[in-house]
Formats: sequence, structure tokens, C-alpha cells
Amino acid sequence: MSTRTVLHEADIARALTRISHEILESNKGPENLVLLGIPTRGVTLANRIAALVEEFAGAPVPVGALDVTMYRDDLHRNPTRAPQPTAIPPGGIDGRVVVLVDDVLYSGRSIRAALDALQDIGRPTAVRLATLVDRGHRELPIRPDFVGKNLPSSADERVNVRLTETDGREEVTIES
Repeated sequence: MSTRTVLHEADIARALTRISHEILESNKGPENLVLLGIPTRGVTLANRIAALVEEFAGAPVPVGALDVTMYRDDLHRNPTRAPQPTAIPPGGIDGRVVVLVDDVLYSGRSIRAALDALQDIGRPTAVRLATLVDRGHRELPIRPDFVGKNLPSSADERVNVRLTETDGREEVTIES
């Protein structure tokens, strides 16, 4: 098995800065935004993006976590981690622009599950998707609005996102 690093710490920081600017531009400012990270690393990325948006726009953006574990359609085939808490910011998501944040977009099934979970929580004005890595191989018609890095990969490769807060180091690698 070989591993190669495709994003280093500075690359990740640059990608998140660009995503933050694109979110602000697309939304015409920070008003009515809510960022919801998909555990585990999506929550970390959502918090980082929120900090950057606040730095650039001068206004805080609510951040929460949206666990999609029990909404997945592949639980019977793929053992998954224990459910994490869902934390919706005060004020909820009704009438807000929700940006879902995830680390890697692959088949689109996690995002489909997130959309189902959102329906149980409220009715946002719009839902956008930000992902650090888009590796292709979609099984569902889901496309990110904000992407850090498009990373074409084969189905037998594994993309690993490691962040300081959860893994003690900062990188994106591909294992083949």
C-alpha cells in the first residue's frame, strides 16, 4: 500500500480561506447563514470556516453539528460509528441559508442523509454544500457549491483527511 500527501497544512488553510470567501460572496454577506458540520471532521471544518467568515465579514455565523448516522441508507451494509449529537444553533434553521460542511464528498449518500435529517429539524430558505475534497464517484445527483480541492481518484483508493483538532496533524492523503 502506498500513501501520498495531496494537501498539506498550508493547502488546507488556503482552501478554507477560499471557501469562506466564496460562501460570503454567494450569500452577499454573513446574514442569515448557518453552518452545519457533518461529524466528525465536517464539524471542525465548519468551525474553522465560521471563524474565517467572521474575520472577513466582521459578524459571527452560527455553527452546529448535524449527525446523519441514523438517516443513512447503507447502515445494513456498512458498520458505522456511534451517533454523535446533533447541535442546532439557537434560532434554528427556518428561513436561513444552511451550508452543510463535510470533509470528503464521494458517493453523495452522507449528504442525502443530511438533507433527510434537515427535514426533521426545520425548513431552510436554501441548502448549500461545502466540502474540503470532492473525489467524484457520485451515486446520487449531488454536487458541492464550494470545494477546496477536486481530487479524482479510483474507487479502490482511500482519501484520508486529518485535522489537528481530531488527529494531531494536518493533511489530506490518498492510499492506494
